[in-house]
Amino acid sequence: MAIPPPAPDSTCLVTGASSGIGAEIARELARRGRGVTLVARREDRLRQLADELTRAHGVRAEVVGASVADHDGRAELVSEIESRGLTVETLVNNAGYGSGGRFQDLDADNEEAMVRLNCEALVGLCGVYAPKMVNRARGAILNVGSTAGFQPLPRQATYAATKAFVNSFTEALHTDLAGTGVTATVLCPGPTRSEFAEAGGLGTFDQLPSFLVDSAENVARAAVEGLESGKRSVIPGAGNVLSAFGGRFAPRSVLLPALGRFYPVK
Repeated sequence: MAIPPPAPDSTCLVTGASSGIGAEIARELARRGRGVTLVARREDRLRQLADELTRAHGVRAEVVGASVADHDGRAELVSEIESRGLTVETLVNNAGYGSGGRFQDLDADNEEAMVRLNCEALVGLCGVYAPKMVNRARGAILNVGSTAGFQPLPRQATYAATKAFVNSFTEALHTDLAGTGVTATVLCPGPTRSEFAEAGGLGTFDQLPSFLVDSAENVARAAVEGLESGKRSVIPGAGNVLSAFGGRFAPRSVLLPALGRFYPVK
């Protein structure tokens, strides 16, 4: 089993845990008896989730209200976790956001901040915890990428590029960690029912066929099962597997004009 067994002083650190896929991954881990440390800016939501997990599963659920987007914030988070006597045995990098629209029409500062959160924060936390896990010869890392990262996406240019980075980085990290007792898995969900789309100005996925839109619960279950198996990557849903294949291998001269015409974001 790739996820280390539960212990009183061990924890699964989940960033972006206040809603959506992050919250559901925390639920899946707690259901399997793992203690969790929930991190996000919305501390009130985290406390509600922590109370739920402790009541339902009897696990230790810690809450840290923080932003991991900058180096100082991540350093404070790491220090706070250590001060509570916790060892991060599983790291889930879920924090991130997207945006929708033509790049030239979007707020440049917001796009730049997206790169820092989606990419820099993820690498930063891996840089802190991967060496510690290797020293203990056990540990698991789950980075949340996306099927959006398998091809450029007009009207989501920055977001798709950040997820291409996450997908590539994690697959390489998986190989770097081979033989150490530590695994790295990238989760690549497709369209998922959560607050993510509306928060990023992407609208809803109502215009897509229902079989192409998954629930956060199903995505989280597939993610944790893949993490337990030490998989390199997890793409939930047969439709998303086909989409990922097409995104990787379709000629860009055909793919990009088609996406530019039919992608739902205006």
